[in-house]
Amino acid sequence: MTAAMLALAGCGQSSGSASCAGLVTYDGRGYLPTEKSAFTVGERLGTATVEACDDTGDGVDNGSPERRTGAYAIEGLDPAEGVAVGDTPGEVAPMAAR
Repeated sequence: MTAAMLALAGCGQSSGSASCAGLVTYDGRGYLPTEKSAFTVGERLGTATVEACDDTGDGVDNGSPERRTGAYAIEGLDPAEGVAVGDTPGEVAPMAAR
């Protein structure tokens, strides 16, 4: 298994407004980036969807488009609580269920 060390920066919400930045769905659940920096990547669970995002509030669709990526287990954590997402096990980021 691959151990990944990540420092996630800029993934939080802007103060005063709702943010969709970083929202991922897998198996009918929504996940948001977490600040967890050390974890062990488990088996590939399936495909996650990185949701389209235009949270500027200007009414113009100039945000990020929806895309698909891999969903991986995080060893010792129920996928209902968190998963790792990325194109390969070495490039995943931890996500916590919201």
